[in-house]
Amino acid sequence: MTRKPARGRPKPKTTAKPEAVRNHALAQVLGVPPLSAAKFATLGIRRRFDLVLHLPLRYEDETQITEVGEALPGVAVQVEVLVLEATTQFRPRRQLVVRCRDTLNDGAPLVLRFINYYGSQAKHFEPGARIRAIGEIRDGFLGPEMVHPRYKVVDEGAPLSVALTPIYPTTAGLTQPILRKAIDRALTEESLDDTLPTAVLEEAHLVSFSSALQVAHRPRPEDDATALLDGSHPAWQRIKFDELLTQQLSLKRAHAARRTRRAPLMPQHAAGDGLTTQLLAQLPFKLTGAQERVWTEIAADMAAPHPMQRLLQGDVGSGKTIVAALAACRAVEAGYQAAFMAPTEILAEQHFRKLTGWLAPLGIQVAWLTGSLKAKERRAMAGAIADGSAQIAVGTHALFQADVTFHKLGLAVVDEQHRFGVKQRLALRSKGFEWGAPKNEADQASSSTTSEQPISVSFSEHATIPHQLMMSATPIPRTLAMTFFADLDVSMINELPAGRSPIITKLISEARRGEVIERVRYACGQGTQAYWVCPLIEESELLQLQTAVDTHIALQAALPDLRVGLLHGRMKPDEKMAVMGEFSSGALHVLVATTVIEVGVDVPNAALMVIEHAERFGLAQLHQLRGRVGRGAAQSVCALLFAGPLSFTARARLKVMYESLDGFEIARQDLKIRGPGEFLGARQSGVPMLRFANLEEDVELVEHARSVAERLLREDPATVDAHLARWLAGREELLRA
Repeated sequence: MTRKPARGRPKPKTTAKPEAVRNHALAQVLGVPPLSAAKFATLGIRRRFDLVLHLPLRYEDETQITEVGEALPGVAVQVEVLVLEATTQFRPRRQLVVRCRDTLNDGAPLVLRFINYYGSQAKHFEPGARIRAIGEIRDGFLGPEMVHPRYKVVDEGAPLSVALTPIYPTTAGLTQPILRKAIDRALTEESLDDTLPTAVLEEAHLVSFSSALQVAHRPRPEDDATALLDGSHPAWQRIKFDELLTQQLSLKRAHAARRTRRAPLMPQHAAGDGLTTQLLAQLPFKLTGAQERVWTEIAADMAAPHPMQRLLQGDVGSGKTIVAALAACRAVEAGYQAAFMAPTEILAEQHFRKLTGWLAPLGIQVAWLTGSLKAKERRAMAGAIADGSAQIAVGTHALFQADVTFHKLGLAVVDEQHRFGVKQRLALRSKGFEWGAPKNEADQASSSTTSEQPISVSFSEHATIPHQLMMSATPIPRTLAMTFFADLDVSMINELPAGRSPIITKLISEARRGEVIERVRYACGQGTQAYWVCPLIEESELLQLQTAVDTHIALQAALPDLRVGLLHGRMKPDEKMAVMGEFSSGALHVLVATTVIEVGVDVPNAALMVIEHAERFGLAQLHQLRGRVGRGAAQSVCALLFAGPLSFTARARLKVMYESLDGFEIARQDLKIRGPGEFLGARQSGVPMLRFANLEEDVELVEHARSVAERLLREDPATVDAHLARWLAGREELLRA
């Protein structure tokens, strides 16, 4: 029987939740209310100096009043109006509608419309109240209107602001006034001394860090408002330079740090008749000049005593796989294993088939490891990898699972590297030979490193780290490579294999769909095959699947004399393999597919590609899809079916695809449209992203930051440490991937 606590006895104290403790500590550091501390953390603000570097997203001009009739479309302006009446409407949904008249321009009408609002807000809009509102004016049902403007009630003749008003990136529940107050306090209390030498500033004509921040956060009346808004003001030039310099320093230092690590030595076979020589001798084709050049670069890296960290990029169909196969042969002839990791089972199987065809005659066993293998097959493959009888392992994410161990991994090849996160690439490399190996037996006893925790493993000073070759068929524009890939050595295959004919691209309206079907019938009758890619439907994978099924049924009915197959992402892996096997062998004439065939599918006899609703796809996807044809000797055609009306962006994308086959030009245009974050994919989780600099507009700053970074790393490591501490605060741990 439990005794009840005596009346009046105080209740035991409850322990504060860890989250509450963290928020309280963060609130003290930032000098903000505990309830808003978590909101600041959401924005990446965890120290006082993060507030200083939380720079305005844009500025609003509250220094002047604009007449309602003079406002330009799409431009936020400040107006001053008198309230005539405020009413609550319930159709089509509850909203507050405030009818006003301009205090200028003979009282032009304006409606302020609030769809989400508090009941107490209506009290601000008593008839006769003078309101200053900021927002975009557009044509509405009742005439000119502002929807959800920022506003305040003012007295007649109230003075205007004397400077631009900063608008900061924020999150739900964190208002601009709270942010401004915290940032103003940090600007006053934090040291804004320069981290860069005076000589660097004078050479680049840069203003001081302190003055740049003061102007960015607190624009003065004499500051050029236009230059502040478009980022060309000297204050913003200094901030952009510092950000670019931070990225260059961190990536180049990571690159230098890797060169101090040990790696397996893989020199050319002494007798000159090793596996790589044998492979080249038995190939039914000759390497292009570009392939020979990049293989020479890779071979030199693998012969060096430090880990290779090289990005091999080349347009679709340029022949990257054979270069990677040569690297794998070099690893095997040196006594090591190689791993090929691909993002999809279809692409992994393509590599497996190609590598087996090339390497089996040389006595090299290639293992196949994916998540869809049956338990018995998986155990057999994993066993062959673990005991070293399989010198090369090809697979998907399954390669870096905890139960997979390598006998002696010396080379990791990651295809379509932008589809993998930093931690996934680290996890594969953590399977490497002597990963974290201790120096001696005494150290061995204290070591707790296991293959089950690849991410948390620290790089031992004495570890032998595998070489890593990353491949990408998405060409990377030069400015992007200079910034986000400064930690990698980059090789480029810029030449297509002999015998390839340029792909003809046609833009065809959906209204001419029947003609396209007849073209498919004709092409297949001539002995070639065709892809029919179904539209990308972002809202629903199931809807996209249904579209593919419907298209398959429709084409079967329209082409009864042809065999039409179907391939989509929801099929079981063995079903996908069976369909691809039929298409590769020529048993299927037409393959209806979703974007599951975007990367890696190689069927030389396929010479026609139809992409339905091409306006829904991005440039990179369109280019990758088009690259599935044009891989044989026959003249290939890519038909982009589109439905109107086309948006400006869609029209621009289709124009680029029609005019260019150059992957680098297409990538440059894609970068303009999407920005570096989306373009880079998963790599961004380990690389400092650019918040302020623009790769298209700030090319000169990128070039200068690159040269200054090289000089500082060589001559002034103390300045490097101080600059990185200010901008990154130790957040460099994932750059090693």
